Amino acid sequence: MPEERPFLTEARPQGEQNAAAAPPALFDLAVNRAWAALRGFPSSDLTSAQASAFLAGWHARTRFARRVPLDAVRAALQGHPGQQAGGEWHWAGGPEGGWTAGKAPFP
Repeated sequence: MPEERPFLTEARPQGEQNAAAAPPALFDLAVNRAWAALRGFPSSDLTSAQASAFLAGWHARTRFARRVPLDAVRAALQGHPGQQAGGEWHWAGGPEGGWTAGKAPFP
């Protein structure tokens, strides 16, 4: 098995912006999945260059997430209550929503 995974390409700036508005449920799904992907990331600092590059790669590879602007996903992730709040949290309410205690209604 080759070490290089050719289907994973570098994220391009053109893919980070999207002029079309995503439905609220799709926005929620993108934020919740991005948070789930970052939970396994070794750095706890979401503003680090490594976390930003990881998130950009995730955004580029995830078909449905490309319909949601990456900057909006990043902004939502910055407001996550974190480990200090305890318990599980999920994003709800679309772009104008917020973090809600409990599990998301769908993964």
